[in-house]
Amino acid sequence: MNDLHNKEFVITRTFDAPREKLWKAWTDPQEVAKWWGPEMFTVPTVQIDLRVGGKYLFCMRGAAGLGQPVMDYWSSGMYTEIVPLEKIVCTDGFADEHGNRVDPSEYGMPATFPRESIVTITFEDVAAGKTKLTIHYAIESEVVREAMVSSQMKEGWESSLNKLAASVQ
Repeated sequence: MNDLHNKEFVITRTFDAPREKLWKAWTDPQEVAKWWGPEMFTVPTVQIDLRVGGKYLFCMRGAAGLGQPVMDYWSSGMYTEIVPLEKIVCTDGFADEHGNRVDPSEYGMPATFPRESIVTITFEDVAAGKTKLTIHYAIESEVVREAMVSSQMKEGWESSLNKLAASVQ
């Protein structure tokens, strides 16, 4: 792994759906609510102001179980670049219900987990009716990258993308 890759967390998946449908699934609040968050999570709040300088606020709700109460996980960020049907660049981090940044440890993340990340989501046609989606987190250190990968982040994204695939069928 070269140094550049040590500062990245990347997930790529090809969907059996046209780019326009995948774009809408990421940018329309009603569509996002169908798939955001891992399986067994619901999404009671999705606010999207899709413009450079606009903000988003998402809440994913974990189900109660095994003696655990229902828990809401809020995330927010600001859009810094939007190329319709091709790319979204935004900040991302844990938040409270008002969109204020909170320390990731409040959600059980390790101390090394970043308060805010830069995320780039790209949409690319790969064949008729198929779209390659890439989610790229820029990360400042290998220690933080390992904390993100070893956390439930990778599994959470994989589960969310399974839901996304079902929602765009």
